[in-house]
Amino acid sequence: MQEQHAFPFLREILLFLILAGILIPTLQRLRINQVLGFLAVGTLLGPFGVALSAGQFPWLGWITFPSGEGVSMLAEIGVLFLMFMIGLELSAARLWALRRWVFGAGSLQVLASAALIGAAVVLMLDAPFATAVILGLVLALSSTAVVMQLMSEQHSTGTRLGQAVFAVLMLQDLAVVPILILIGALARGSGDGAVMLAVVTVAKAGGAIALIYLVGGRVIHPLFKAFARHRQPDVFMALILLSTFGIAALSAAAGLSMALGALIAGLLLAETEFKHEVELMIEPFKGLLMGLFFMTVGMQMDTRQVVEAPLWLAGAVLGLVAIKALVIAVIFRIGRLPWPKAIEGGLLLGQGGEFAFIVIGFAVSAKLLGPGLAARAMLAVGLSMFVTPLLARLGRAIGERAQRSEQAQAASADEEALGSARGRIIIAGFGRVGQQLARLLAAQRIDYIAFENDAKLVSKLHAQGVPVYFGNAARCELLRRVHAEEAPAIVLTMDHPASALQAVQGIRRDFPHVPLFVRSRDEKHARILKQAGATVVVPETLEASLQLSAFVLEAMGLDERVVDGIVDRERDLFVAQLLGKADR
Repeated sequence: MQEQHAFPFLREILLFLILAGILIPTLQRLRINQVLGFLAVGTLLGPFGVALSAGQFPWLGWITFPSGEGVSMLAEIGVLFLMFMIGLELSAARLWALRRWVFGAGSLQVLASAALIGAAVVLMLDAPFATAVILGLVLALSSTAVVMQLMSEQHSTGTRLGQAVFAVLMLQDLAVVPILILIGALARGSGDGAVMLAVVTVAKAGGAIALIYLVGGRVIHPLFKAFARHRQPDVFMALILLSTFGIAALSAAAGLSMALGALIAGLLLAETEFKHEVELMIEPFKGLLMGLFFMTVGMQMDTRQVVEAPLWLAGAVLGLVAIKALVIAVIFRIGRLPWPKAIEGGLLLGQGGEFAFIVIGFAVSAKLLGPGLAARAMLAVGLSMFVTPLLARLGRAIGERAQRSEQAQAASADEEALGSARGRIIIAGFGRVGQQLARLLAAQRIDYIAFENDAKLVSKLHAQGVPVYFGNAARCELLRRVHAEEAPAIVLTMDHPASALQAVQGIRRDFPHVPLFVRSRDEKHARILKQAGATVVVPETLEASLQLSAFVLEAMGLDERVVDGIVDRERDLFVAQLLGKADR
């Protein structure tokens, strides 16, 4: 009997892993946007690229993807985790902090862009109302993955423009949910009853989402709280997967998309003290899964359309960028950004987004879009994403004209905003010492953020509004997420000598200029920590003995000021000895 392979699409999976292993480091070294790199490879090796010649050259079948079916399942997993990561970023606190930009500028951008694009579709293509609505809403969205990576490379995420762009992208990500629901409603009805059916469907879906969110909130947080105390990475990863796929399955059972369920799972975890640890756990898989998703997106781009309708595609890309750039620039100007910066933001967000491929594919399966028009629309979106780096450079050149005047007009305001957002003291270890320090800082209105490994303690304090999160602050990846390089100080209060030493060595290696205050067990431990790079070390035994000595001397009749002087001299003597031995 001939042996059968039980594992489907093994060749496609192996080919993707080989490409990912080559592409990711190569793109990083060449400083090429990874999203565009995977898009290009997917287009080149996909069913509409080199694979078209696989019939003439059979060996091409081993290095191409003749059919997208081979990786479609893994691509769906990539979509789920993409939505999950977006949900983690869309915390209620962050939405509220940027509410004017998110719900004001973001909503206005989507509606205005959709109206203008939809009108252009009707006028140019004589398309029906449903087609114009779908294309208008879909093309109004921009690419979160491409834009955020470009802003990260330009170090502009913390600027006023960066915050405005991020807020608009947040609203666009949220808008995917009602768009998918609306398409489902349009697919079920037509004519005069379509609008009413859409309203009813949206209302039902809203109720289902609210129910899933409430039920999930009562299950996920206690679940993580119960199992995180074991501090086992495999258990933590299992909980993340269970939350993502479990809520995605509930969403599908309610007649909604699984991607929506994954978004809800991310939103639920974003409000818990486990958010940062979750981000670190899935970080190694994020690039791989997103690369898989964008490679399959590239496979859907029928490049033959470039030969068949070059003028149509050129006009579509230019029209899309022009409409969105104009709308966004006007909205940003209304938001009191200078015109050059507003134009820069418009060009940065002028492309189509990755969700267009998902939504257009859904609309085709629902028979609301014809395959030909859908193929051209997806190719236009893909081409607009490819030209985004050039548009970003052009926008940045225009935006730099306003940089000096903007800095002169709002220097103090920007410094205050950056200080409040990033200038937080980081406390690693939130036991009795960390909590005492936190109370003193809070009394002086000094912002801080704390990390603790005790899940039970973190859950209790986090519920009381204390800014403490579950995680090991000795992991420098975690510290980078809270901008440790800009922290006024990092304070280590952990009482385990080996953990404290490991934390000091890692922090001093990755953040050499941040003041590092460390608690030590005794004088010997203090000397080791000082040699490892701690700025200030406070031995617990030394301070206890000095305080005890002070009380005894006062009880013997010595004046309080004399006692304070004796204690200070002893402390200075210890510090001098510590510095001397550390220098040697």
